[in-house]
Amino acid sequence: MIYHTMLVSFDQPVPDAELDQYLADIERVMLDSGHVRSVAARRHLSVPGEEAIPAFIATVIVRLGLADTDALAKAFEAPGLHDLIQRWQARHPYKVAWANHEALA
Repeated sequence: MIYHTMLVSFDQPVPDAELDQYLADIERVMLDSGHVRSVAARRHLSVPGEEAIPAFIATVIVRLGLADTDALAKAFEAPGLHDLIQRWQARHPYKVAWANHEALA
């Protein structure tokens, strides 16, 4: 089992209901791909003063659990994924950083 962990940072604040929809959309398309075993998504927990730090700060964290790197490659070809990304980027631009890794604990 491997994990694909994404740190998603929206350029501007996103209303809570829309952020919930973004997370639901990502979860749906990934699980529907048939290549993802699990999806976990949470909001970043802000701390006072972090906005002054010159760092990439996530809005949300999304972790996908997959059998192996082949499953990850196939998940990225999921029907509707690229449309979903384009639709959300058009509404609320964001940047993504990610890491592929084994279990951390």
